[in-house]
Amino acid sequence: MQNPSVYARLHNRRFVVADNAQGLSGTGTVFHYRVEDDAISSTYQGGRICLGTQVGRVTGPDTFELLYQCLTLEGELLAGWSRGTVGVDGAGRTTLSFVWGWLSGTTGGGASNYVEITA
Repeated sequence: MQNPSVYARLHNRRFVVADNAQGLSGTGTVFHYRVEDDAISSTYQGGRICLGTQVGRVTGPDTFELLYQCLTLEGELLAGWSRGTVGVDGAGRTTLSFVWGWLSGTTGGGASNYVEITA
C-alpha cells in the first residue's frame, strides 16, 4: 500500500544537503529519490561522493528508514543506516531530517538535514 504523504514529498524529487556537520555528503551532493508503494530508492553523487545508492521503506505517515552505500572520490567503500522524517519548510519545499550511523568502512554517526531543489 502506498503512503500518500511520503510518496508525494519524495517521489522523483531531488535534494541537497542543508546541514550535515558529521557526515560525508555536503555541498554539491544531490540525492534523487523514487518511491513505489512503500519501497524507497535513491541515487546520489557529487561533492566527495563518486556514486551512492539507497534502499529503504516507509515506516509511518511521514517517516522512513534507509540503508545506504557509497564510493568516495578517495576510493573508500562505505555503508550505513538512517531514519528520516519528511517535513515542509516555510517556502513550501520538502525537507528531510535524518539520524544516521555507519555500518561499514568507518564509524560514528550524526544528524543531517536536506532540502528539496526547486525550479
